[in-house]
Amino acid sequence: MDYRKLGRTGLKVSALCLGTMTFRWTSSEEDSLRVLDRFWEAGGNFIDTADIYSRWAEGNPGGVAEEIIGRWLKGKPRDQIVIATKVRGRMWDGPNGEGLSRQHIMAAVEHSLRRLQTDYIDLYQAHWPDWDTPQEETLRAFDDLVHQGKVRYLGASNFKAWYLCKALWLSDKYNLARYECIQPHFHLLNRREVEPELAQLCLEEGIAVIPYSPLAGGFLTGKYTRESGVPAGSRGGGAARWMTDQGFAVIEALREMGAARGKSIAQMALAWQFSLPFITAPIVGANTVAQLEESLGAVGERLSEEEMARLDELTGVSRDYKAR
Repeated sequence: MDYRKLGRTGLKVSALCLGTMTFRWTSSEEDSLRVLDRFWEAGGNFIDTADIYSRWAEGNPGGVAEEIIGRWLKGKPRDQIVIATKVRGRMWDGPNGEGLSRQHIMAAVEHSLRRLQTDYIDLYQAHWPDWDTPQEETLRAFDDLVHQGKVRYLGASNFKAWYLCKALWLSDKYNLARYECIQPHFHLLNRREVEPELAQLCLEEGIAVIPYSPLAGGFLTGKYTRESGVPAGSRGGGAARWMTDQGFAVIEALREMGAARGKSIAQMALAWQFSLPFITAPIVGANTVAQLEESLGAVGERLSEEEMARLDELTGVSRDYKAR
């Protein structure tokens, strides 16, 4: 396993982050625990979850993924494992059952700590913006949690570049703990959500980037074809939007590059992310240990400049940013 610093901080995290949205949704608790065990055995120390996982699934009240992680943590060296969770979504009834107000954050963090069976959260993230709450209120609440020792580092998810920049400015102005990490939706076919503005901001400010859905909902594994499409009822329904001439051209390019290296399409899609200067750790999910093994096989792989340029041409996006 490779390890990288989380942005400008001294915290070191594995180059792959294990996402847990599938826990007790598309994977059983038993399979989820096996995946956690294998990730840990492979040297993975970075686990991402959220309080709302997976509240949308029938019979799931939310908080289930955190509970599974909490049970798994028993007997593990807590100080060697980096747990990231998120707050923002609706977790209980009433007007304050969601959001990034001080009221919601202070209650939600206690629930997450209880479910995770831990005294602190390594990385606490704003899941997405709350337009009803001033950022100053959110950041002051987060800053208090850092000073209380309940949270070690702060992060955000689904923030546009301008909104993250404003948050950084407010933290600087009021001497508050700042966001050290951003979690965007980013993959080869969804580059403009990050490149170049957010990418350049993160490079300039030393912000870690831990993208979710790096395999485009499974499309960048190559398992979907023009002929088969997405099977009815499949969780990969979101992959349908990438089934375009451009999408399949990228798949073919990854297939050719991988064939020369003995790597799969999915491994090459992750290798592309590892090759970008602003990426810290892509977040990968896995229903089974076999799926996790494929992602682990990408660790340490990098693309050549020629391969990167070919993918730039196919996706119509240039790497118009510079690392310091």
